[in-house]
Amino acid sequence: MTPEPHSLTDTDDTALSPPPGCPAHGTGPGGLRRLYGPEAEDLGAVYEKLRAEHGAVAPALLHDDVPIWVVLGHGENMHMVRSPSQYSRDTRLWTPLRDGTVKPDHPLMPHIAWEPICCHAEGDEHLRLRGAVIGAMSTIDHRGIRRHINRATQDLVNKFSEDGRADLVGQFCEHLSMAVMCEILGMPDEYNDRIVHAARDMLKGTETAIASNAYIMDVLTRLTVRRRADPGEDFTSHLINHPARLNDKEVGQHLRVVLIVAYETTANLLANVLRVVLTDPGFRARLNGGQMTVPQAVEQSLWDEPPFSTILGYFAKQETELGGQRIRKGDGLLLGIAPGNVDPRVRPDVKANMQGNRSHLAFSGGPHECPGQDIGRAIADVGVDALLDRLPDIQLDCEEHELRWRASISNRHLVELPVRFAPKPQRDVTVRPAHTLSAQRPSNGQVGTPQRQTRASESAVPPTAPTPTPTPTPEPAPRPGMFRRLQRWWRGD
Repeated sequence: MTPEPHSLTDTDDTALSPPPGCPAHGTGPGGLRRLYGPEAEDLGAVYEKLRAEHGAVAPALLHDDVPIWVVLGHGENMHMVRSPSQYSRDTRLWTPLRDGTVKPDHPLMPHIAWEPICCHAEGDEHLRLRGAVIGAMSTIDHRGIRRHINRATQDLVNKFSEDGRADLVGQFCEHLSMAVMCEILGMPDEYNDRIVHAARDMLKGTETAIASNAYIMDVLTRLTVRRRADPGEDFTSHLINHPARLNDKEVGQHLRVVLIVAYETTANLLANVLRVVLTDPGFRARLNGGQMTVPQAVEQSLWDEPPFSTILGYFAKQETELGGQRIRKGDGLLLGIAPGNVDPRVRPDVKANMQGNRSHLAFSGGPHECPGQDIGRAIADVGVDALLDRLPDIQLDCEEHELRWRASISNRHLVELPVRFAPKPQRDVTVRPAHTLSAQRPSNGQVGTPQRQTRASESAVPPTAPTPTPTPTPEPAPRPGMFRRLQRWWRGD
């Protein structure tokens, strides 16, 4: 049954509802469900309750009990992102921001505050700004980046390979993503623990989120000044020198979007793929058996555990209707990526294999579809493959139910992913891998057990030969097959 139309800007009769601020049952004024506080620890369950109560579009509350619509349906999300005439990403249209309901110190202000970026722009201005971003991205040497991802992976693994134990979230996923993005932006010297912490903290809606955002912007502002005076061949320099002629503030804000979105997306994606490999025997068996490659595993993860669960937000430019709900001009809507990906109308069996299907919402869609998604996929593809190549015997070092998650309005990510493995020696990251190393794993990106290499000298002389005979010259090892050579070229080996 279609729920009775409800507008977040209507005056609600709260006489029979819990009093404002009441935490009972995770509801607030008007009986609306909260998307923060204790309920945020299991927002997936909250979204399913909202779906059962309201259908594909449901009313809810953000921090400080600010009203918002959550778009839960896959089709409704796609309609919203593909209808710029009805829905905008310009936060200045949002009624709670215009009337002062959202205060300057709101914990989600890093998401909400309007900035001169393509994400918040429309029409010709959107084309100008987004064109500059896409133009700068087109200069990225993808083969060179894949080589850097591989080197960064080897360097990170070297730091714990001899220990036999590691936390893949804190020691690998979060750092690989940031190391690669700092390289792409042209600020490799800025990569350190502080920038990793600030990038993750500013998305949590914590009390320190605004300070973390300020630190990130200070780093990027200094980078902009340096590259305008001394351009190089990095993304930042090409963004500055694009014919769109972005000013310093526009450059800095776009660098922030690229850095934070790419960092958070790939850090979470890496952790999610590795968690499934370590906890799902069937998933790992498909990798081992050749039924699934690492890129396919990444795509499956984008369906099951998207790096961003929601995106704030879209704003109604006029009174309209969506999912049976009356949406008023100025209402805000959350792009529901995670709930949309499990919409029972398009995915009745959430355990079904989604290989070959890229219609998930992980990278949004429409005019604001993520332009850097191929970089995110490359970091996950190469990073996971190179890690498993170094540590083929890697195992989870705790019970699966002991894994802890941290949830926020924007995403749900692992706190730790403890693993164990047989200690391995460090690897010289400046030396290209030998051909025999790449032959130890199947050439299609599968996880495999290294095969014992038979030395030529073991079969040169039969052990029962009565008299020594001249040892024949071993035949040269056959050249790797075309597919294997192509794979090494693509990975930058």
